[in-house]
Amino acid sequence: MTDPASLLRAAFDAAVAAADPMRCLKPFLPERPRGRLVVLGAGKGAASMARAVEEHYGAPLEGLVVTRYGHALPTQWIEVVEASHPVPDAAGLKAAQRCLEIAQGLGPDDLLIALVSGGGSALLTLPLPGIALDEIQALYRALLVSGATINEFNCVRRHLSQTQGGRLAAAAHPARVVGLMMSDVPGDDPAAIASGPVVADPSTSAEAAAVLEHYRIEVPPSIAAVLASPESESVKPGDSRLASVEAHMTVTPQVSLDAAARMVTAEGVPAYILSDRLEGEARDAGAVLASIAQQIASRGQPFTPPCVLLSGGETTVTLRAHEEAGRGGRNVEFLLSFGVAAQDHPGIYALAADTDGIDGIEEIAGAIWTPGTSARAVEQGMEPRLFLNRHDAHSFFEALGQSIVTGPTHTNVNDFRAIYIAAPG
Repeated sequence: MTDPASLLRAAFDAAVAAADPMRCLKPFLPERPRGRLVVLGAGKGAASMARAVEEHYGAPLEGLVVTRYGHALPTQWIEVVEASHPVPDAAGLKAAQRCLEIAQGLGPDDLLIALVSGGGSALLTLPLPGIALDEIQALYRALLVSGATINEFNCVRRHLSQTQGGRLAAAAHPARVVGLMMSDVPGDDPAAIASGPVVADPSTSAEAAAVLEHYRIEVPPSIAAVLASPESESVKPGDSRLASVEAHMTVTPQVSLDAAARMVTAEGVPAYILSDRLEGEARDAGAVLASIAQQIASRGQPFTPPCVLLSGGETTVTLRAHEEAGRGGRNVEFLLSFGVAAQDHPGIYALAADTDGIDGIEEIAGAIWTPGTSARAVEQGMEPRLFLNRHDAHSFFEALGQSIVTGPTHTNVNDFRAIYIAAPG
């Protein structure tokens, strides 16, 4: 068996590989239509998904997908545009407008393949009339640090968008629409992936307004007016414009966790998947999982060591009004909290990383915790708890050489966490 740290990194690599669009997309691609074959999409996996479509069909083929800056790949027929994530920019709005116009030009013999992956909520942003770019940017920034869950965040986005909440598919009516989705959300709700551009949305504008009220997020009069108007209502289940729409989940966090579990088991270590939908405050989740790891290490409950615990989902990081954020992300915040709670236990290792290669806003996927990490940090004049309290976990792990940097993975099935508990002695 490889050493624990290498085993955890190999498990992460297996999880990412299982979500490669070149592997998981093709079984869901339909036959060519009699009319035009058009591809539209958005997300961190959009470019790789577009390449998989091109490899399957070849010409004639046309379309446009939007991905994060630095995540483009060469394509032949489908245009790839880069834009900002997680806060949208003018390039993203322009691309989203073009996607909407292309969809509106389709007819009954045409086929629209919609490629939907995590990150698409920001990348396919096109605010409803009356809302300015700087207003939507300010709202997104406020929601990102509010502690709102991804489902709550996307509920708001669906009711302020011309392309999400089923509106892109409605615009393509009467064309046939096939939505191919890569899930990056807890529970795999298709309406939450990229805020559901091609699926019906049962939530309401009143619910979106309630999210803002709950997190005490003040919005300008323009956004308040749009939310109070009928135009903000998304496309609902049963809408006739979605009658020719079908949606397929091509890969999910569970698929990647299963792949990681198989890889770990093949190395002779039992692997247990705790959950594919872990949510809540990152630092709280870290402390809870540390207590479970310590129970296994000291008492052999509920599992006998050695073993590996796996989990996915999406935690949150809440910044209070008086707090200033350092360099951090939810995965490294989870990991630093885990490490502080684990107290340098000699038999406990952990890894936490985002499968898209980006934790927070930096090109750092996550990090790894090993026994002695706290002691090494203190020797270098770094107190782990202080870095945790100022949300500066990237700086902490980077200084120790324990960051995980993958570059763009061109996929996204959200967070990945793996904890190794060694046998006693």
